[in-house]
Amino acid sequence: MVKHLTKEGLEKLKKELDHLKTVVRKEVQARIRQSAAHGDLKENAGYHAAKEDQSFIEGRIIQLEDIVSQAQVVEKKQGDGGEIQIGSVVCLKSKPASPAGGDGYDKYQIVEPEEADILAGKISLKSSLGASLLGKKKGDVVKFTTSDGVKECKIIKIE
Repeated sequence: MVKHLTKEGLEKLKKELDHLKTVVRKEVQARIRQSAAHGDLKENAGYHAAKEDQSFIEGRIIQLEDIVSQAQVVEKKQGDGGEIQIGSVVCLKSKPASPAGGDGYDKYQIVEPEEADILAGKISLKSSLGASLLGKKKGDVVKFTTSDGVKECKIIKIE
């Protein structure tokens, strides 16, 4: 299954994969050897913790290798303004306007879940907002569910 990632997102995942393989994996292997040297493994909490860490790290490495091998870079469409799709950058206006003031605009890029980072303005296409935006056009009003209930926003611009 193809994973559509931005160039930046793919690079970030590749760096994480490289770090896990070249640094973290070796650190955990060293912890396992050190803990095993302390004797009886049945009651060796350090050994068991290191083995759990190893299992988690190996699982993450497999997951990242799978994502990277299936990745297809999505190019940002400059000023396309058509339908929202993976990679689109969308400017939204909350409805009603934010009571806190300000312009009430938010800007998000629609990405695969593996690349989502709300602090960087990247939302998953599988999130409530992301899913409601896919296929929509400038001027459309979308409804999406949050922990605070159903929200509405208007699509101001698509990049």
